[in-house]
Amino acid sequence: MNRARADVAERFRWQARWCEKLGSPLYRDLLHHAADDIEHGGPAWDVLADDTSERDGVLPGGQALRLMGAVHRLVLEGRAPELAGFYPSAGGAVAAGVRESFANLLERQRDDVTELIGHPVQTNEPGRSAALMGGFLEVARQTGLPLRLLEVGASAGLNLRWDRYFYTARGGAWGDPDSPARFDPAFVEGAPPLHVRPQVAERRGCDTAPLDAADRGDRLTLLSYVWPDQEQRIAQLRAALDVAADVPVAIDRASAIEWLEEVLGERRNGVTTIVFHSLVLPYLGQQGIADLKRTIEEAGARAARDAPFAWISMEAGEEQADVRLTTWPGGESRVLARATFHGPPVRWMAG
Repeated sequence: MNRARADVAERFRWQARWCEKLGSPLYRDLLHHAADDIEHGGPAWDVLADDTSERDGVLPGGQALRLMGAVHRLVLEGRAPELAGFYPSAGGAVAAGVRESFANLLERQRDDVTELIGHPVQTNEPGRSAALMGGFLEVARQTGLPLRLLEVGASAGLNLRWDRYFYTARGGAWGDPDSPARFDPAFVEGAPPLHVRPQVAERRGCDTAPLDAADRGDRLTLLSYVWPDQEQRIAQLRAALDVAADVPVAIDRASAIEWLEEVLGERRNGVTTIVFHSLVLPYLGQQGIADLKRTIEEAGARAARDAPFAWISMEAGEEQADVRLTTWPGGESRVLARATFHGPPVRWMAG
């Protein structure tokens, strides 16, 4: 068998296994079908043969997610009516025949798909706010200062609006009870300090290809990367995009290190500066990860009692995402919570 096709097929099967674990039987089946098709040099291989996975960093399933996002976008734009009948995100229902319809689209609309898979994966999962918010509350509890939020890989900045959503836990709740973006339950075990009500003094982010939550095309981009049979995630994304319309956030077009060196260059007294990110590291590559860690630790070394600094990361652990908090002065680090890669349910582990 052609080695290039075999390697791509294995990456598709890797992503299919994760889609099964994370609750998308539609993508599990379509990705296994695409892997078989790639091995046989069929329509799926035709649209991928000239593609490069270099843009995917160290993410094994990046190419698979770009293909699925390209097809989903055609469905959401009304350019794939046959396949739309099988996609719940477009009002359809998963049923026998979806594989054949998927293959037909790849063959008949090869040019459209080929153009779209050239775009990088762009996800902005607001559910991750349910995992991150505990870290923000814990930092606010420790420092008692307003929060300056700086997000790396912010996309459209939906997680920078975390305090405008509503979350529930056993015996408590936090946030805006009138918010359309709701995570119920957010916490299934333990809970962060829900009595804390921090002030957000600044929210700012960076991304190499930032999106505008108010732009129709950018909203479609974000929706296209949500798995179409996960209707709750789609509803939560739509709600978070609506919230974003009332909460302006600046997202700078910049690489992580370049941006951090600029925004962390001057110490800010009277606020707690928090750098955070969620499921970003796979896109940075090994050198990028090392540079990020170095830049953040150098900023931490400059922290002071009246200008504390914190780093909150939500990144892959063994089977779930670990939410880790590191604070300066001192550099103490601990895992606060574990969650799915999309957010809830969250298991709070700290205190």
